[in-house]
Amino acid sequence: MHILITNDDGIHSVGLKALVDAALRRGHRVTVSAPHGQCSANSQHITLTHPLLVHELKWQGVEHAYSVEGTPADCVRVVPSLLDDPVDFCISGINRGENAGSAVYYSGTVAAAREAAMLYMPAMAVSIRVGADDAMRAHLADLAVSLAEHLEKTPLPRFCVINLNAPALPVSEWKNMVMCPLSRAFFLDSYEKRVSPLGQTYLWLAANDTSGVPMETPEPGSDYAFLQDGHVTCTFLRSFGDYNGDFADKMQDFLK
Repeated sequence: MHILITNDDGIHSVGLKALVDAALRRGHRVTVSAPHGQCSANSQHITLTHPLLVHELKWQGVEHAYSVEGTPADCVRVVPSLLDDPVDFCISGINRGENAGSAVYYSGTVAAAREAAMLYMPAMAVSIRVGADDAMRAHLADLAVSLAEHLEKTPLPRFCVINLNAPALPVSEWKNMVMCPLSRAFFLDSYEKRVSPLGQTYLWLAANDTSGVPMETPEPGSDYAFLQDGHVTCTFLRSFGDYNGDFADKMQDFLK
């Protein structure tokens, strides 16, 4: 299988390397296309008004490795223009920090996978909670590639993204993987107001680097709740054309 590996933490991130190592270890062809630097929370931002610089790197065992001076979505969009043969599966990650609940709407990791799905590549976003070590990342990477192998021949609806999250716990303490819906819990972050030495007011996002941004209490049975309880979570993110039948009926009544 030809696997495209990307992320939003940058070409040199330990999470991306874990995925590359797992894919190579399992005998797959690998292409890497990742941002030149840190691009978290870029969502589906693409570059429109200036050229995208692409640097090809040497990476042992990898067929092509591109460091792109653009967004995570850019990194996926440029791949068809750089390669002569198609990609069979795209894996984005492993992100430092979970992408559960409402975080999927901000995440560059998820957006890169979504971009791949829009380009007809089966795609998966992979994240692990803050505090993970190399052993946790390696185990999650192997799990992600194994899941990609299992799903590669299963037609996924266009725009459907597999969203995989893992706890930052010793692997022996991980609980079983569960399929579950997104939590609707939202962030409880705030901004610190500061004044520069020149008298200019500026704001700085307040967050704890060890525990992440605080969240509302997640609903039981949601991805965030299962993740907090030590489970690996798997959510199939659907968008673009999906709708609730009852809501659609009410809209039809309104339009009459």
